[in-house]
Order: sequence, then C-alpha cells, then structure tokens
Amino acid sequence: MPSMETFLQSCHGALKEGNTDGSPGFHVVLGNEACDLDSMTLDSGKTPLAVLNIPRAEFPLRTDNVFLLRESGLSQDYLVFRNELDLAALQRAGRLDLTLVDHNVLPSSDSDLEGAVVEVIDHHFVERASSPSCAITVETVASCATLVTEKIFQKAPDVLDQQVAQLLYGTIVLDCVNMAPEAGKVTPKDSQYAALLETRFPGLPPRAALFQSLQNAKFDVSGLTTEQMLLKDMKAASGEDLKLAVSVIYMTMEEFLQRKSLDQELCAFCRRNGYDLLVAMTISFGENKEPFRQLAIYSSSTLYREEISQSLEQARNPSLSLCPMSSPYSQIKAYLQGNTLASRKKVLPVIKDFLRDRERRGRYCGNAEDIAREAGIDEESMVPPTPMNSLVEGCPLDNGLPKISAEALVEKFSKLANEAEGTGGQ
Repeated sequence: MPSMETFLQSCHGALKEGNTDGSPGFHVVLGNEACDLDSMTLDSGKTPLAVLNIPRAEFPLRTDNVFLLRESGLSQDYLVFRNELDLAALQRAGRLDLTLVDHNVLPSSDSDLEGAVVEVIDHHFVERASSPSCAITVETVASCATLVTEKIFQKAPDVLDQQVAQLLYGTIVLDCVNMAPEAGKVTPKDSQYAALLETRFPGLPPRAALFQSLQNAKFDVSGLTTEQMLLKDMKAASGEDLKLAVSVIYMTMEEFLQRKSLDQELCAFCRRNGYDLLVAMTISFGENKEPFRQLAIYSSSTLYREEISQSLEQARNPSLSLCPMSSPYSQIKAYLQGNTLASRKKVLPVIKDFLRDRERRGRYCGNAEDIAREAGIDEESMVPPTPMNSLVEGCPLDNGLPKISAEALVEKFSKLANEAEGTGGQ
C-alpha cells in the first residue's frame, strides 16, 4: 500500500491536474472549520481528496496539528486547504461528492454544497435528517478519530501503517485527555481503538509523553495576536439574523481580559468577520491537572449580549453553573463556569437551541397579522381605537391639521435659536 506521504502527494497533484472540466471531479473529505486534530482528515469514480477546512495561512495557528504532523514525519507542503479549490464551482458542474468528518451539517455559508454530501462521520449531536443518499455514522465518542479508526479496521486495515496509526492515536489520546476517566470524555469505544492501535503498533510513542507534548503544543499561544487566538480554535453558528463565533481560548479569563484594548480588538474582529456575538471559552489546568473553565460573551449590542447571557445562565442540558465575575469592559460579560465537564462540544447545542428559539419567536411575532387573517379577524379590528378627549365633543383634528406657513416656521426657529444663545451666554 502507498504511504501517507505518497497519498498526500497524489492529492496535491490531483488538485492541479484534475481541476479541469474534463475530469470526473473529486470526492472531498472535509473536516469542520475548527480544523482540530480529529477533523484533519486524510469511493466513487471521483478522485479522493482530503481537504482541511481553513485557509492555508491559518494552519500555523493549529499548533497541535503542526506538532503531530512533524512528529509523524509528514510535510505540510502536500496538504490541501479550503482556499485552494472552489467547491461551489465543482458542485455546480456536478463534479463533487462530499464526506463530512467531525460535523454533520454544513454551515449556512456552505448551504449550496448540501446536494453533494454522500457520507457523514461525526461524534456531535445529530442535526442532519436521515436520507437514503447519505450514509450517516454518528456516535458520541470523545474523538471522531475513533470512528475513523473503526472504519479503517473494518473496511481497509491494510492502509494502516506507523504514520497513519500515529496520527490517529495521537488525536484520540489528546481528545480523550490521556484516556483519564475523571476528565469525563473518554468512552469504552475510544479506549478500545486506542488499545488496538497500541497492540498493532508497539512502536507508537508512550501515551503519557505523547499527550503531554500535544497538550503543550495546543496551549502554546505565545506570540499570537488576539485575532489569531480567536481563530486558533473557533466554530461558528448562525440564525436568520444573528451570526456568532465560539472560540476556545487557551489561557485563564483573567489573562485574556488583561490583553491591551481587548474590547476594541473584539469589536474589530466581529466587524471584519461579520459576527454579531462572540463567546470565548477559556480553559486552563490547576496544579493537579484538573480543568478550569471560564466563559465570556462579547457583543456591541446590549440586546444580543443579554439574550445569549440569559440563555446560557438558564441552560439545563447541561447546566453550565455560571457565576458572574468582574470584567473591565461594559461590552464583555465574564463568568466562572462551575461545570468543568461542559466543553464547547456540549455548549454549542445550547447555543444552537437559543438561535432556533429566537427564530421561532421572530416568526411568531412577524406572522401575527397573517395568523389573524387566517382566523377571520378583520385587520381594522386589530388596530386600537383612537382615544377621545372626554372633555370635548369630537376630535381636535377632525378638521385636519392646523395650517402653518413656511414663514411662521422660520420665525419660530429663529426665536428658539436666539433664546438658546442667550441661555448659553449666562
């Protein structure tokens, strides 16, 4: 079997040679927009192509990905990134099949690609409706790489070599927090396939050492700007009139809030990327390696900020156990998160429920007149009657508006201006 590097080289070559109208097209395996390790994926008659769902320029921000590739002896030069091919054009030409990995629905910005989706492999809450044209594998394991490993063992065990095994193993170990039960992530299936990889490839790095190296790389934000920190591990969600980002920040909230001109940087980030709201979820670790989580909400809109804050404070599935903490900025609300097991994977469904509820309320209010008409209620009866002054008969405006000449208006404004000048001079 060809090596992983040979496969990646062939993908890169196919992108150059097959991006023509005469080729059958591509079967693209596409990870999510966070491009974390378990979405950094590697048959129809189309050419298989593994695509990282970020621009190439953002890849250095995924420090754990960079580290694992380097440790596995793979070059970044042969990776294919989202900005290097036009998926929409391929879809319009009927030359695209899509397999989604580590997400099961496309973001609204990619809705035109929906007809190309033929398979899903994911470990998040199922949002996709079942369809005979799309095979769906969704199971709530800690790492999507576990489900990919399972498929490889079941359908194509020959593709496994030391390089592929190390990529899969490192991802599973990091996602499962070194397989520690107290972290509340690892499942029996994650443990099963991590053990299978260890058995078949005894030359894999020691688990604890590999985890610590990956963890250190993931939490290395030295030298990053605020925008780079937000982009490093970000997922987006949107409703009809509201678009938001959820970023994991690898430092304490206190350190994050102390960044110079943070409110201005968050404002600029949201404007540049079209976000109305930003949720920043910080994670750090105590002396005993226990996770410590905090959460911040930014929006220039008081209404949006209060709406999402109330929704997260009142969440019950799961409860986040939020406790307000001090923030130096009026447009940033900050919280201690008592439920340290509630990672972004568990918070995102709460946020999406909030967006759906908000849309339903908007549709209900907007359709009030339609509902009334369907119920046979006369439109005029929906308008409250004009109040009458009980001390006079009839309405003062029955004879129309009083007639005011242009000259009278000019005279009135001149008098007001003179009075204002006289007051200012005192």
